[in-house]
Amino acid sequence: MRKDAPILWFLIVDLVVLLLAAVAIPLWVRQTYGPSSPRLGALQKLNYSVRLLWYDGLLTLPKDPHAQPRSFRVETGESVASVAARLEQEGLIHSAAAFRDYLIYTGLDTGLQAGEFELSPAQSTLDIARAMQDATPQQVVFYVLPGWRMEEIAASLPTSGLAAAPEQFLAEARRVGYKGSETSEGYLFPDRYILPRATTARALVNALLQNFTLHLTPDIEAGFKAQGLTLHQTVTLASIVEREAVLDEEKPLIASVFLNRLAAGMKLDSDPTVQYAVGREGNWWPNPLSLSDLQVDSPFNTYLYAGLPPAPIANPSLTALRAVAYPAESPYYYFRAACDGSGRHVFAQTYEEHLQNACP
Repeated sequence: MRKDAPILWFLIVDLVVLLLAAVAIPLWVRQTYGPSSPRLGALQKLNYSVRLLWYDGLLTLPKDPHAQPRSFRVETGESVASVAARLEQEGLIHSAAAFRDYLIYTGLDTGLQAGEFELSPAQSTLDIARAMQDATPQQVVFYVLPGWRMEEIAASLPTSGLAAAPEQFLAEARRVGYKGSETSEGYLFPDRYILPRATTARALVNALLQNFTLHLTPDIEAGFKAQGLTLHQTVTLASIVEREAVLDEEKPLIASVFLNRLAAGMKLDSDPTVQYAVGREGNWWPNPLSLSDLQVDSPFNTYLYAGLPPAPIANPSLTALRAVAYPAESPYYYFRAACDGSGRHVFAQTYEEHLQNACP
């Protein structure tokens, strides 16, 4: 027997073991971490498989199981190494190297998204890596602007990111009233909302109505009662004030004009109420109004019918509600837009003064 036979035998055994390991390790890693990137060659695949086995718990165990989510932003063009380093510095993951190697092994390094993410140390590194493949936030910022009617809120939904469909929202807003009102119009509180992306039409209407309730403070209630108004009358008048005013500081004065006219038994003669009556999809607030518009037979036409219209014409802001609850004290019965394009109005006690305030 040759003297070098045992050495040769051991070399053969080592080679077989290495070959088996080269096959077994990637299979083992695949079961835990998924398939490797097709961009990796055989040696690279084996190399990263060995690394992932070495990291093990650094990838699968969270840094802090009891931590709360927090915001983490990835800038456009930021490298994987930079993102990994910041994740470790901010205490979101155990190891930047483990995070980076996992991304390269799976090919997720090419899908890392720029954007804002809600991440938590309670997530494993694997979960964080997968979450960062989708920059679509789970929460949506949704705005309801002051003076919008419910149809305008509905029209904003397709581009909002919310699941609620416009027709479903309108059906729900028309079905649900607020403390005796026939619909939700007027009570869909204008504000900035942060809502789950999956928010339904019913949940959205409820959120807007609940926000109205939160802003209906005792001092506002005391104010409109002092004016001899019910809640529904207050919201109705506030919706008119909202549509008439351009500047918040003029709302109490505009409210005083309408309250003075109501007290004197005069018609309100408010253009926005007619706009509400004749408005249609694509032009909810037609301007200017035609003579035929002003003659439309609608209970909302305050040029034909005295008193308040039967319901709000829009969803008023808190400043409009407060303007009705606490109007300015004024002798005015008329107002019209100033001629300087500032958005301000000029006010008059008599119709003759009102005519004199017309633009040349």
